[in-house]
Amino acid sequence: MIEFKNVCKSIGGKSIIKDVNITINDGELVTLIGPSGCGKTTTLKMINRLIKQTSGEILINGKKIENENIIKLRRNIGYVIQQTGLFPHMTVRENIMLIPSLEKIDKNEIDNRMEKLFKLIGMEASTYMDKYPSELSGGQQQRIGIARAFAMNPEIILMDEPFSALDPITRNQLQDEIFNIQQTFKKTIVFVTHDMDEALKLADKICIMKDGTVVQYDAPDKILRNPINDFVKNFVGENRIWNQPDLIKVKDIMIKDPVKAGSERTVLQALEIMKASHVDSLLILDKEGKLDGIVTLKDIRRNINRNIKINEIMSKDIITIRAEESIINVMKKMQYENIGYVPVVDNESKLVGLVTKSSLLSVLTTQFIESEVEIFG
Repeated sequence: MIEFKNVCKSIGGKSIIKDVNITINDGELVTLIGPSGCGKTTTLKMINRLIKQTSGEILINGKKIENENIIKLRRNIGYVIQQTGLFPHMTVRENIMLIPSLEKIDKNEIDNRMEKLFKLIGMEASTYMDKYPSELSGGQQQRIGIARAFAMNPEIILMDEPFSALDPITRNQLQDEIFNIQQTFKKTIVFVTHDMDEALKLADKICIMKDGTVVQYDAPDKILRNPINDFVKNFVGENRIWNQPDLIKVKDIMIKDPVKAGSERTVLQALEIMKASHVDSLLILDKEGKLDGIVTLKDIRRNINRNIKINEIMSKDIITIRAEESIINVMKKMQYENIGYVPVVDNESKLVGLVTKSSLLSVLTTQFIESEVEIFG
């Protein structure tokens, strides 16, 4: 765990970082983002004491970093920068294994680590370990930089805009690789970026900074849904959540008051409710409000006797979804099950909403039209 407690930094009498209070939990990937000069890189560099705070405390696992041996502290924190920082006169192998060698780790152990690290970054050790940085592409150099950061198996990795100088294709590839590495190894990663799309793609939490202060620190979906002020709203982009469909929840697009009826209703009554509401199906609830079944117009037409109860003809085999699931999940269910609707229930199976293909299409189409109006209007 990394903790910032009332951290401030002044340079030449000018306040650069102002009263930062954030906690980064073990295994989280946190992005620091904001306009140029907002203090995100300064905040990052204070973690490994490349920059010393003027006041306040920074703690790692409950210990103040200023009380730790600075060399030991830095060797136990991986660090990846935009320019990779590879030594040009050293081979790839020498670059990656510099710190393990200084720590006098056994040669066989170093060789084992080399193999694992090259697999981690998706490169062939025998092909690349004896090359020099100048013989590698930008993307390959950055992969080697990532491998070097992991060489001592640190719990904390600092990454300062590591992909900003790369072409879009390579950048996307490396973003995917970092995400996959994080899912596998659950390191604590602090990642500086100026790209909100990158932050949304990678982060467990996003720290938005402005003028040396933390404006909002929260999970990506919460920032997208509830920006704390106009600065965050404008910085993030008001409609950006619609570019991140996996962050859009079922509760954002569901019909919150679907047409429903009690299971004791007759078929005739159910038919009248359908006609009045202009629907061809009816969700059936038990006395406790729990979803009990569904009856369709086809079901009713198959039964001449209009006085029987709908619980005698309704279908109880219903596919449901939770309100907190993403719309990606509901679309997958609709496609896989070949259905046009999915009732939304809570943990007690009580009906809270309904998603239909037509309602889903209507919401997404409306949002697309509004976005086009903003762009061209």
